[in-house]
Amino acid sequence: MSDEPAHVLLIEDNPGDADLVRLRLVESSSDLDVSCVDRLSAGLESINQHQPSLVLLDLNLPDSRRAETFRKVLNKAPGVPIVVLSGQDDEELANKAVHQGVQDYLVKGDFDSKQLSRAMRYAIERQSLLRSLDMSRQQQLKFKDEFLSHVSHELRTPLTSIHQFATLLLDGLAGELNPEQREHLATIYRSANQLRTMIGDLLEATRAEGGKMTVEPRCVRSSDMIHEALAMLRATAQEKGVGLEAGIDSRVPLLYADPDRVSQILVNLVENGIKFTGPEGSVMVKAYLVDADPDFVYISVADTGRGISPEAKSLIFERLYQDPNSIDNSRKGLGLGLYISKELVRLHGGRIWVESELGHGSVFTFTLSLFSLPKILLPVITEAGQLKESLSLVAVQLTPFCNPHVGNWEATRQTCLQLIRACVLPDKDIVLPSPSSGAQGEVFTVVASTDEHGARIVAERIQERLELCRQLKPSCAFRVSSLGLQLPTDRIGKSLEKLVQEVADDITRWLAQGLQPIHISGEQPEMDKSERGAKHNKRGQNE
Repeated sequence: MSDEPAHVLLIEDNPGDADLVRLRLVESSSDLDVSCVDRLSAGLESINQHQPSLVLLDLNLPDSRRAETFRKVLNKAPGVPIVVLSGQDDEELANKAVHQGVQDYLVKGDFDSKQLSRAMRYAIERQSLLRSLDMSRQQQLKFKDEFLSHVSHELRTPLTSIHQFATLLLDGLAGELNPEQREHLATIYRSANQLRTMIGDLLEATRAEGGKMTVEPRCVRSSDMIHEALAMLRATAQEKGVGLEAGIDSRVPLLYADPDRVSQILVNLVENGIKFTGPEGSVMVKAYLVDADPDFVYISVADTGRGISPEAKSLIFERLYQDPNSIDNSRKGLGLGLYISKELVRLHGGRIWVESELGHGSVFTFTLSLFSLPKILLPVITEAGQLKESLSLVAVQLTPFCNPHVGNWEATRQTCLQLIRACVLPDKDIVLPSPSSGAQGEVFTVVASTDEHGARIVAERIQERLELCRQLKPSCAFRVSSLGLQLPTDRIGKSLEKLVQEVADDITRWLAQGLQPIHISGEQPEMDKSERGAKHNKRGQNE
């Protein structure tokens, strides 16, 4: 034990056992600060106020029993060593406790003061060693990530030059090539593309490790993302003789997901399926609903390839892991694709797993949240347990000057989105997740806790900010309009959830109609500056 007084927390509901443990502690050392509580809830509160050096824990308490007891303490104070004091000599429970983070398991009545002191001392020393090892590991990972990130960024510049000059030569812009030269340049071009993919994966993995990977959920259709991913990989599949198919349940509604990130997941899974499937095989992508899990859509990618060994299944989503039995000439990469996919699914609030048997193909499945407008609207359109009296919509329609888009359309839409968010009141208005960008542009919809008059003020505020933004002028036109929502008049006998659902259904009618731009009547004529100022002041007074 340390020379400094150690604070020991004893969580024990039996007064006799508590007194016995105290006696053993006094016999072993007088230099201890011991506090005792008789409930797990009281123990967790004590840990919250003053973190102890060690916890002595009875597993059967009035408010918690067996394994759940030590799990709650571990979750509350993962760095504090725990010694279990149990009345049961249960080998299975003892193993489970130690495997999950408990430092020792003692049976009441089977230890004396010397054994208890030794168990406590070893527990504290082991926990300290584990902390040191974890810190060392974290420092190593940080150094490795920084190194990989630096090297990856530095490699991109020369690689871009290689790619550009290889393209220039292959296109014949520097003179005619003979067949042998063209073949060599094609090899350089393919290798450069492969290296670009690897560097991209390294940077993505580094962002994931550092918690810097982000997603921007929108209203999207699973069918759009699946067909897009299959279209991107159809030529690769045809070259290998692998069939690509899609099976999408027509009942699947809109999803709440980042379309670019989901496409990234799908492309990775489908591409892997093609790589590991021989000629005459197939890869099938499905989207379907599961009655037992109504808040999610399930998307699976099934192939008829070689399958995955049981040992590899438990490791396949780990960073840099590659199954040594599956690597051949068709397998080139760093083993980061599935790790990145797992992190992207996690950021969406879903889960991903694989089912496979050697020689019988594999099925990778992940889940995505269904778009639930009532859940998004509830905190904004209700107050004191009731539906607000006035709600309005403000629609911002963004239309590119050129089709297809010229320049970075994603940067354009992000700029527009940030400007809109800066114009609304966070506690009273909400910018709804927008549909994924289409050829006709994009529509952002604001649900505002105000009447039609206030909504027009919000619309004007947004219009002014967009007009002043130099980045938007060269690439797109915008149209801002507003509309007061007609709220349910018959509220007798209806729950708040039902009323919110009715409002959401009205809004969904616009959002889900083919995901086309919203056309809302109620656009107001241009006003002079003094009138605008008066209306701004009036909304401020109303709010």
